[in-house]
Amino acid sequence: MTLAAPLDLLRQARARFTQREIAAHVGKDIKTVRRWEKGETPCPSMLEPALRDLLHSSSRTKAGSATDDAQFRFIDLFAGIGGIRMGFEAHGGDCVFTSEWNDFSTKTYRENYPAGGDHALIGDIVSFPAEEVPSHDVLLGGFPCQPFSIAGVSKKNALGRPHGFECTTQGTLFFDVARIIAAKRPAAFLLENVKNLLSHDKGRTFDVILQTLRDELGYEVHYRVVDGQHFTPQHRERIIIVGFRGKTSFSWDELRLPESGPRLGSILHRTDGSEPVLPWDHDRFFDHAGKRVQPKYTLTPNLWTYLQNYAAKHRAAGNGFGFGMAYPDSVTRTLSARYHKDGSEILVYQGEQLRPRRLTPRECARLMGFPDTFRIPVSDTQAYRQFGNSVVMPVMREVARIMLPHVQTLLAKATRHGSKQTLSLYS
Repeated sequence: MTLAAPLDLLRQARARFTQREIAAHVGKDIKTVRRWEKGETPCPSMLEPALRDLLHSSSRTKAGSATDDAQFRFIDLFAGIGGIRMGFEAHGGDCVFTSEWNDFSTKTYRENYPAGGDHALIGDIVSFPAEEVPSHDVLLGGFPCQPFSIAGVSKKNALGRPHGFECTTQGTLFFDVARIIAAKRPAAFLLENVKNLLSHDKGRTFDVILQTLRDELGYEVHYRVVDGQHFTPQHRERIIIVGFRGKTSFSWDELRLPESGPRLGSILHRTDGSEPVLPWDHDRFFDHAGKRVQPKYTLTPNLWTYLQNYAAKHRAAGNGFGFGMAYPDSVTRTLSARYHKDGSEILVYQGEQLRPRRLTPRECARLMGFPDTFRIPVSDTQAYRQFGNSVVMPVMREVARIMLPHVQTLLAKATRHGSKQTLSLYS
């Protein structure tokens, strides 16, 4: 993850704000800002946090209000901390409805995407009436994959009957996605899940999901497993399912996946004095005076001994279990929601003289592709859980990019049929 230089941030801010507005925010006069912009004097590195905060405030205001000139409207189900949302907002989308049941995740979500206007943020979607969900063009959902069996359910019940998906997926959270799609008929959807969804119950689970989306709901469906390591230094394979209410020319070949992604060193705290001072972090994760990661992230002697013994025991038994040591040139293992327990899947090497350390929550945010403007208002334990359960945001942004032209085509067709409302009104 490459952090923008102060001048780059200034140019981004100038695309949204006047020189007077920027000067007022950073506590300088207009002439100084003008000299920075012209390159007459260097833009100081100490300006980074203030400019990031200004840009963050702009995105937060946008996130909380639906604008008339938005390219599309979307809803965010099983939202977590908003990683999928952020990817779609990057392409001009307005979030008009959010559902997230976990109180800690909701706290982080509200901090980064304050609700405003007609936007609603509700808790559990299970009991929420589908008819009360606002009309939208795109449904987003990183739905949890709860194990369920379809044993004893005949193909006749799964296919060909109105709301037949209720028979095969009742009791799972996918059912709530399906019932909202059925009620609101959005132009498109994106669903994200673990790669193992493909093989769960010998593939029968995924077959029911496809049958529901294609045969019961009538959507054109495409799916692909994408590895986040193209965008961040983390091996993280997730299945992405997209669907369109109409025939399209969508192709996964349109994805731009860099062959060589970044390495761990690009997201680690900088110990050379260049680590930005973030007003919302202060010294919580990084000691700026000492130019070092806070010592609490280094493993205790007892924990480090335990992990080494555990790994040795399994090596002797011929198993592959053990900790994962990560170096600046590494691509890490998958960050999990259990990272707060011992950090064993990603331990950062600190040299022979020091015990390894966990990633800090800020580094976890970077590992998932979240910008430094993303605020972490919860405890470290909750933050580790949230990032471990989240998505690689740049993957979502790239999928949104290739989906959007097809969404716009479907919306344009709907408009030609005599309505400027969203395609969801054409049931």
